[in-house]
Amino acid sequence: EVSTDDPEMAFCTLANREELNPEEGSVHHCLYQFTRNETLTETNKLLCDVCTQRHCGPKNNIKSEKKYVYTNAKKQMLISLAPPVLTLHLKRFQHAGFNLRKVNRHIKFPEVIDLAPFCTAKCKNVAEGNTKVLYSLYGVVEHSGTMRSGHYTAYVKMRSMNNHLSDLVLRGQSQALETEPVKGQWFHISDTHVQPVSVSKVLSSQAYLLFYERLL
Repeated sequence: EVSTDDPEMAFCTLANREELNPEEGSVHHCLYQFTRNETLTETNKLLCDVCTQRHCGPKNNIKSEKKYVYTNAKKQMLISLAPPVLTLHLKRFQHAGFNLRKVNRHIKFPEVIDLAPFCTAKCKNVAEGNTKVLYSLYGVVEHSGTMRSGHYTAYVKMRSMNNHLSDLVLRGQSQALETEPVKGQWFHISDTHVQPVSVSKVLSSQAYLLFYERLL
């Protein structure tokens, strides 16, 4: 049962996700898979209160008779409120029998990412008519080593203050902003060692955590 939204719009997104064709092994592909439309059938059927009431009569008799009705359903996880700061946490482990094994595969991630294909058509803090929800990368956490030991380092972009982002955080105001990456210098930080690096070095890192700030 959809109680607050138009059922016809329940599975609609701000931008057409079917045109994405995301590359496997990329953040876009991860987001696409996480927000895909799923069909719930057989043992995954959904308990339907409306169907149960139709079958069993008044609601107060349902528990005593225990005749619940389950129905096929569709499920999709979409973003209903675009955050000022987007944090993506990549799963860097997998089960190998009874053990955990670290995943060292490189996951491609962009300097600017558009969340519109993963947002509901009625995303709460996106201006009407906007078909893009853009974010600019400003931080990456990388882990080297194994599941038992290792070392964390970070890549951080030093940039000027984003007043538009402050407005979004403090007052929830969304407006037309820049659509290019926020200008600044990237630095690699490892304990007390800090050195400037190129953006290509950042984008080739084995990302564990990604931090993006809202542009549009």
